[in-house]
Amino acid sequence: MMAFGISRWVAAPWNELPGWPQDNVLAAWPALLKSCERPAPGWQDACAEARSVAEPDEAKVRAWLTAHLQPWRVESPEGQAEGMITGYYEPLIEASRSARPGFTVPLYGPPADLATRKPWFTREQVERDPAARSGLRGREIAFVADPLDALVLHIQGSGRLAVTEPDGQRRLVRAAFAGHNDQPYKSVGRWLVDRGAFTLEQASWPAIKSWARAHPRRVEEMLNANPRYVFFREEPLIDPSAGPRGAQGVALTPGRSIAVDKRSVPYGSPVWIDTTEPQPWSAANPPPPRPLQRLVVAQDTGGAITGPVRADYFWGWGDGAEARAGRMKQPLRMWVLWPKVQTVGSR
Repeated sequence: MMAFGISRWVAAPWNELPGWPQDNVLAAWPALLKSCERPAPGWQDACAEARSVAEPDEAKVRAWLTAHLQPWRVESPEGQAEGMITGYYEPLIEASRSARPGFTVPLYGPPADLATRKPWFTREQVERDPAARSGLRGREIAFVADPLDALVLHIQGSGRLAVTEPDGQRRLVRAAFAGHNDQPYKSVGRWLVDRGAFTLEQASWPAIKSWARAHPRRVEEMLNANPRYVFFREEPLIDPSAGPRGAQGVALTPGRSIAVDKRSVPYGSPVWIDTTEPQPWSAANPPPPRPLQRLVVAQDTGGAITGPVRADYFWGWGDGAEARAGRMKQPLRMWVLWPKVQTVGSR
């Protein structure tokens, strides 16, 4: 057992990993190699060996993992091994390059003084304070139709924009995370639960949107409950099959990338997760949840992703990604797979 940041790691045998023999670990290999573009301390030698695997297949990848890595069960310092996993995705949102009827909600690039003024203005001040509005004048990268469209981009951290240019041409671009105002993140779902809109078990993105449609005059109040405000930079979407860059600085892989608390799990670490598929909370008699037990790689973080056993599962984009991500709030156990000849030591 060893301490790492806010968690403790307990050495475990491979047969402790639920579902290990059944997963197609080859599907996680590209994500691991992407993380090796920016290896974590202690991973340089292992990454060099991973890149040398010729014509990787399922058997070769599984043999490499078991020969070079050691599973460590992640727990809280008190020994709690169960936490929570949620889901996120990359939304596709209609946008306009300039403000016009129907597209009035701006997405901003970072203000010039973001690095020197910490914390920057709150979300409410962005809408009302003359100094905040002056700092963002001319920083608009696009305009979306609905405050909830902007909110989902702020929550997910990035998204795809189908932008209509002034000449009527449409372009697909990425709004990538470029910073935030250094204010605390507060969940609007939690705010609604505290006001009796729905139960904690029912809290989901579909439930939030449904409440907002039913209470349009209170949407601004709900949004301002979260003082954090996210800024974006526009990137060309040259390859629509490539995911957004996570906090590690590499492209995310749908179904094989997770966001973590980096105080508990270093970026670039392969992680075995033991959880279940998301369930529709509105179903009267839902079927038994199906296991979701697979190899993923820690490549991102998020404002709400805090704690020793905590992860956010990247579902990707396209049909079904929003629904699955919005419903996911499941129990989680996780194991970090770390090079056998390296230690992370105590922090």
